[in-house]
Amino acid sequence: MLRMSRLTDYGTVVLSHMAHHGDGLHSAADVASNTKLAAPTVAKLLKALARAGLVTSVRGPQGGYTLARRPADISAADIIDALEGPVALTECSASEHSCELESICRVGGAWQQINLSIRDGLRDVSLLQLMNVGRKRLPAMDLHNSVVAASGLKN
Repeated sequence: MLRMSRLTDYGTVVLSHMAHHGDGLHSAADVASNTKLAAPTVAKLLKALARAGLVTSVRGPQGGYTLARRPADISAADIIDALEGPVALTECSASEHSCELESICRVGGAWQQINLSIRDGLRDVSLLQLMNVGRKRLPAMDLHNSVVAASGLKN
């Protein structure tokens, strides 16, 4: 199963909290309290997001963090890259890869195209869109590709 880590999920929660509560500075403690995430986890996330240029850190007693860009200008790909690294479904999809089967493989190009399509899809969804879609429950896919309603009942 292809799934992002819980830390990346929490990173999206942190960013959406900051976006929802304006341009001011947000302390790690404030973000942790308001999102109900553990303070050490929030601190770790904010440092990683700052390293990636998604948030800006202001030092000092009145310091904190603020979004480095507008929510519409932060993509899901940016968030995943910051917290997981670039999406690579297979070894040959990674920017630096070393697959010993590459010279004889007939499917590597297809996986690379699939990886690019997923990356383009993630790049096309902004933090602002993630926040707006997050307000409503959408149908989920089960493992057999049939749509399952949010309640768990088949349509």
